This record gives sequence, C-alpha cells and structure tokens, in this order.
Amino acid sequence: MKILIEGIDILTADPAEELVRNADIGITDDRIAFIVPSGTNVPGFIPDRKICGKNMLAMPGMVNAHTHCAMTLMRNAADDLPLHKWLFEKIFPIEDRLTDDAVYWGTRLGAAEMIKSGTTAIADMYLHMEAAARGIADTGIRVNLSKSPLEFHSEGGFKVLDVFDECRKFFNDWNGESEGRIKVYIEVHSTYLFDRPSLIRSSELAKELGTGIHIHLLETARERKESFEKHGKSPVGICAETGIFDVPVIGAHLVHIDEDDIKILKQYGVSAVHNPTSNLKLGSGISPVHEMLKAGVNVALGTDGTASNNNLNMFEEMHLAALIQKGVAQDPELVTARQAFMMATANGSKAVGFGDETGVLKPGMKADLILLDMDKPHLCPVNDLFSAVVYSAQASDVDTVIVDGNILMEKRELKTIDEERVMYEVRKHSELLLK
Repeated sequence: MKILIEGIDILTADPAEELVRNADIGITDDRIAFIVPSGTNVPGFIPDRKICGKNMLAMPGMVNAHTHCAMTLMRNAADDLPLHKWLFEKIFPIEDRLTDDAVYWGTRLGAAEMIKSGTTAIADMYLHMEAAARGIADTGIRVNLSKSPLEFHSEGGFKVLDVFDECRKFFNDWNGESEGRIKVYIEVHSTYLFDRPSLIRSSELAKELGTGIHIHLLETARERKESFEKHGKSPVGICAETGIFDVPVIGAHLVHIDEDDIKILKQYGVSAVHNPTSNLKLGSGISPVHEMLKAGVNVALGTDGTASNNNLNMFEEMHLAALIQKGVAQDPELVTARQAFMMATANGSKAVGFGDETGVLKPGMKADLILLDMDKPHLCPVNDLFSAVVYSAQASDVDTVIVDGNILMEKRELKTIDEERVMYEVRKHSELLLK
C-alpha cells in the first residue's frame, strides 16, 4: 500500500534535520519512501491513500519502554501504598488469580489505550505471556515481550517455579512474529527476587537465544540497602558480575543509583527507562536522569503498569520527565523539551531493540509515526514545536497512528481493535479478580 501525507510539518528526531516544514511524506508498504517539499512530483509514486496534513504535526510514534499491559485489569485497585506493601500484599495475591483469558483482554485494552495516545512500540513484561502475545499480535503495535524463566506465587507461601524450558519455547514461538513486529526478551524481575545462580542461568539463556533482558533495577531505597547488606554491592554491580549486562538490557526505574552505577550502565550500554509517574506515586523517588544523560546513558521513558500509574499515557511521562528534574535541582535548564522528546521516541526505540529501523522519520526507516492535530486552543500559537509537544500537547491530540505502514487509528477511530468489546471483557474479568 502507498500512502501520501500532504503538506505537513515534521519533527523527525533525526539530529541531522530535526524539523521539516510543509512537506509530503510518501510511504510504500512498511517504509518511508520519501520526504519532500509539499507538492513535489515524485515519479512513479501513485498513492492508494492521501492524508491531508493541514494543521497537523508528524512525529515518530511514542515508545513505552517499560510497562505491564495486562495490569489494566487492576487499574485504581491498589493505590497510595509503598512499593513493597503494594507488591507483596496487594498485587501478588491478585496476580495469583490471573487467567489466560483475563491477560488476553487486559493486554488488548492496554494496546487500545496506547494506540489512542500515540504509542507505536512498547516493552511489555508480565505473566501469562502466551496470552499476552496472542492479545497484542494482531493489534499492529510493535512490541518487545519478555517472559520470565522463573514463576513466583504468593498463595500458600511464596513459591518459585523453574520454567526455563517454557521460556525457550516462548522465544521460539513468538520472536519475529507479526511480520517482525514482535521481539522476545528474557524477563528478570529483579535482583531481589532472583538469586545469584538464577541470574547467571538467565544471562546464559539470553546468550543462548541471542536476545536481551528486561529487568527492574533500583526502584526503591530499600532495594539498594538490602542489596548491600546481602551482597555488599548495588544491584547494578550484581548484574555486571552475573552476566546480565553482557546482553542488551532494558533497565527499568534506576531511581537509587550513584556515580559508580552510572559508569557501569554506560560501560555496558544498558538502556535506562525512567518511569516518573509510577516512581512518584509509589513514593519511590526521582531518578537522576540528568546525570545519566550527561554520562551518555541511553535514557528512555515508560509508564510502568496501570496498577501503579494509573494510565498508559506517554505524553504525561514526557511532560513530567522534563519538569521534575528542573524542580528537584532548582535548575530550569535540566532536561530540555528536546531531550524529553528524544527520550520518548528515538531513545525508546533504541532501548526496546527496534532502534535500527524506527524512532526517526527519514527515508528508508519503518513507517511508524503519529499525526497530532495542532488546531487546538491549548496549542495556539505554536512558537516552538518541541515545547508544544512536550509542555502543551495532550494524548487526545493524536489523530492518526501508523505502524509498519498500517493505519491503526485514523481520526481517533481504532482500526484493529474493537474498543467496546475490549472494555466490556476487561470490566468482567476485573470484577472477578478483585472481588
């Protein structure tokens, strides 16, 4: 299919040319064929669809680099609690009652919410991942799915099950599926739930499969304190020592890190995922994003799950990421609008393993982009596009979403998900889980 987007301004996320005014974007099948001045005749290009770009802005799709899609089932169900109490006393008992069917529908709802808010790629780590994969495979979204080689159950005392072989099967069944839009990593929940032998085995499994690892790291001060008491070092140091960092790593949170941790992250090329809303809501703290950026660490953004956020709105995360560093340091120059924009787009694509082909709008790249309706009172006037997107735009301003050259939403209407059916099913399953 050939699509022509006419007369549109573009924030490309390409440092070589960040802003293109009044351009036409040509899409052939799954890739951007050209970006040219509007009205330019491109020989041989006859579009099947034309989209008017008047009063619109094109930009790379947002990347939610750390989430738990099916936690939509628990939205608003366990709030105003510290992380360990929230996790062990509230969330784990609910998760013991999860079913494949519940996770399937919860994942579809998460995909619907994210598409409607301009997210085109995600990194999802959770439970019942076969059901999650089925739930998201036909939505059109690009996804990094992580399955754990260990299962944790809190019912009848905390139990750990070895499912390394199931993890291998999941990788072989799903990696590269949905025309390459699905990538599979290994989930290592944390260094406090995995012991040292399990961390080593998990790193070896990732190397065996030629894939990466998605892990929670240093989300709380308690995690850091207990790690030093037990191991004499930070979880970041433990990961380096056990081989976790020998493969591509998505490191979620990284709130309570020091200078030595940051040096290790940079040394191993770990991508750090900042989750400002979740970290604030759980009282976990604020990640030193500015220090990581200054050190050259790839910093992306994530929402975490809706049980700790309570939405999947990447515009909120981008907005907060630009604000809270300034407030904490009392320095308005920290984390600029441009940096926050890059964290939500190009940096995120790199973090979740799709950076070679997505995250930047230029010819030859995958056609993963969103169109914002800029004809809104809160976006008038637009004096600086980076500032407009980061400080003024809302998720509801997303008009059109395209992934792999496929239109997933147009004029706010979802094309691949039955929104009404999904919401009905999630309400039903959530009621059963929480009663």
